[in-house]
Amino acid sequence: MNLQLVLDNFSLILFVLTIVTGAIWFLDVFHFARQRRARADAALAALDARSAKLSADGIKADESDRYTVEENLLRQPTWIEYSGSFFPVIALVFFLRSFLYEPFKIPSSSMVPTLQVGDLILVNKFTYGIRLPIINKKIIEMGYPQRGDVMVFRYPKDLSVNYIKRVVGVPGDKIVYKNKRLEVNDEKISYDPLPDYLDEEELKYLKQFSENLAGKKHNIVNYEQRPSYVDNPDDFPGRQNCTYDIEGFTCRVPIGQYFMMGDNRDNSKDSRYWGFVPDKNIVGKAFFVWMNLGNLKRIGSFQ
Repeated sequence: MNLQLVLDNFSLILFVLTIVTGAIWFLDVFHFARQRRARADAALAALDARSAKLSADGIKADESDRYTVEENLLRQPTWIEYSGSFFPVIALVFFLRSFLYEPFKIPSSSMVPTLQVGDLILVNKFTYGIRLPIINKKIIEMGYPQRGDVMVFRYPKDLSVNYIKRVVGVPGDKIVYKNKRLEVNDEKISYDPLPDYLDEEELKYLKQFSENLAGKKHNIVNYEQRPSYVDNPDDFPGRQNCTYDIEGFTCRVPIGQYFMMGDNRDNSKDSRYWGFVPDKNIVGKAFFVWMNLGNLKRIGSFQ
């Protein structure tokens, strides 16, 4: 699921704006403001000398000129005034998006029924460790993805694109998906049938189940008419850890990597097709729908 390249570009734009406006603010405080003060002091000294001469000649000087001159000379140029005003706001937004929470929009149905097209979600950026913005390098360990988490990550085939899927396998896990049923480390995952789910895009009813993955219950859907096998998987790094057959596949997750699947199991291009997600690609944990303009009832947390 592509989470819109524009969001990644927005992070870079925010970073550049923070640096530029911050540099202008810094230069103004420690250089330009002092220059304006020096010019104002020189002009005021000249006015004082003129006023003293006029007073000596018996002429009373207009003191309002002094305040007008000082105000005009100390006034910030427009470009400096706007930069100084925007800097703290831009810096705060950049900090929040980089280290705390980042918003994304869901553009496709690969995570239905958990997430729907148009959902605006929040992603926790520190659950899995503090990472430097832009380069996404982890600098502080905080925790690791757990089975059942909904995670945003950089797509391994194109790092400029963000994807969102569910963590099915963590490092070292043996993942088996046969006949549309999941096993993790030889333990069969339980599935409780639910009422059929209406796919509003294709106007079809899908089989819906409650899946219990490591104690985290969430709903998944299946297209009964679609086959269980994985059609034409890529030759991805670590491909030798996986075997495919007519019923599905078996994979051993390499150390430092994760196996991801969409909740819309028969309509999701995920680790079954393009491989494992390295830890360095992790963006954060998705946890809250903060808006869906087409359905306000969607607002709330999810698993």
